[in-house]
Amino acid sequence: MRQKIYVTREIPRTTIEALQAEHDVTVNSEDRALSPDELRRNVAGCAAIVSLLTDRIDGALLDAAGPNCRIVANYAVGTNNFDVASATDRGIALTNTPGVLDDATATHTIALMLAMARRIPEAERFLREGRWDGWKPMFFIGADVDRKILGIAGAGRIGRNVARKARAFDMKIIYSDVARNRDIEDETGAEFVNKDDLISRSDFLTLHMPLLPETRHYISAHELGRMKPTAILINASRGPIVDEKALVEALRAHRIWGAALDVFEDEPALAPGLTDLPNLVIVPHIASATEETRLQMGAIVSRNVLAVLSGRAPDACINWEAVAPRFTE
Repeated sequence: MRQKIYVTREIPRTTIEALQAEHDVTVNSEDRALSPDELRRNVAGCAAIVSLLTDRIDGALLDAAGPNCRIVANYAVGTNNFDVASATDRGIALTNTPGVLDDATATHTIALMLAMARRIPEAERFLREGRWDGWKPMFFIGADVDRKILGIAGAGRIGRNVARKARAFDMKIIYSDVARNRDIEDETGAEFVNKDDLISRSDFLTLHMPLLPETRHYISAHELGRMKPTAILINASRGPIVDEKALVEALRAHRIWGAALDVFEDEPALAPGLTDLPNLVIVPHIASATEETRLQMGAIVSRNVLAVLSGRAPDACINWEAVAPRFTE
């Protein structure tokens, strides 16, 4: 039986076509995040919702969808937009797209590190503005990457991937996490340290952790004050992990050498002063934005939705143990 699916934003056409082959699909035709009121109106009567991180999936939205709603599939690896308890109470499966973003995000992290260290965006702007009048020996002096200390906060799949790639630069890897990770140590020779050592020893500090109450403002004024004045901070995980206002002040005062951000605390808004800083590289949340990755994310989404609507277990369901009875009766 064909059922109703709502997709909150344009995603790869192949994903939409896979869903349309079996069900009736409506896609938000406007290239913007919808308001909660708009979402509640649009999901009414839907058996499945394909969401993005910008969509708050809470009890009010799920009630608006109605009793036939069986799955919300995030087109993202993150799940901090989910009210997991509300979905679980209603027997609704919540899925995401882990694994397929790891390479793209890790490579992007390395790109941000190199771009900031070698001042590439700043130098490119200088050249495009027609200000270059010839080579100079003290021109756009950057920072070496080779054999420096890379600190990784969060040694999950992406953190480990970054560590592997960084070994190509003979970097010394240190990491901190809630528990020791023997895999990253065996693969890269990484050293497990506490947060304070991670902050104070790193030449480059990159963040790879989920957004949780305990990780919000993991980097604040205190941590920025403990970093080396030559250090570079990189964040391609979740914006609120860094206190943006504190970062602006630290960069203005040159308490650290620089930073590179792919994500922001209140996207798409930026903290005042952020765009004025020459010692900062900023890009608009594009860590996983490769064609191959986006297509793989879409393939997982369509498999998850089609599986649940046919009564089968989805991949990567974050609350499957709690909701399994609804799909296995």
